[in-house]
Amino acid sequence: MPDVIAPDLRVLFCGINPGLYTAAVGHNFARPGNRFWPALHAGGFTDRVLAPSEERELLALGYGITNMVERATASADELSTDELAAGGQRLAAKVRRYRPRFLAVLGIGAYRSAFGRPHAAPGPQPETLEATRLWVLPNPSGLNASYQPEKLAAMFRALHDAVASTTVSP
Repeated sequence: MPDVIAPDLRVLFCGINPGLYTAAVGHNFARPGNRFWPALHAGGFTDRVLAPSEERELLALGYGITNMVERATASADELSTDELAAGGQRLAAKVRRYRPRFLAVLGIGAYRSAFGRPHAAPGPQPETLEATRLWVLPNPSGLNASYQPEKLAAMFRALHDAVASTTVSP
C-alpha cells in the first residue's frame, strides 16, 4: 500500500497493516465495515465521510496515512511480534523524515508490541518520537467490537481537539 504522506502533517494516522481487501483495491481502510472513515468524520477531521478512494484528499487537510507493517493479512493477529517491532522501527524512521505533529497509531496491541510499551492505554502517550506527539486509538476494524462507533468517534474527537489546541512553531 502506498503511503498517503507529506512533510509536516498535523496528524499521520498509522494502521497496523493492510487487510487483504484493502491491498486488493489499493486504498487504505477500504473494507466495507471498517470504521476509520466514519470515525474520522465524526471526530471532526473531515467535513464529510470520505470514500477510501478519496484518501489523498487528506493531504490538503494536513493528514496522512501509513501502516506499521506492509504485509497484507486477513487479520492483524497473523503478524508476529518481530514484524511489529520491525514495523515500529520503520515507522519511527518515517516520523523522523516527515515530522508530523502527531502520530496516531490505530491499534493498542500493535502499539504496545511495536514500541515495547506493554501497559500503554488509548489516548495521548507520555513519550514522543523526537518532536512528534504520540497518540493511540483503537483499531477501527469492524471486527473490534470493544469500541462501538460512538466511543470510537469520541476518541477521534479527543485527538482532533488536542491537535486543534496546539500551535505550530515558526
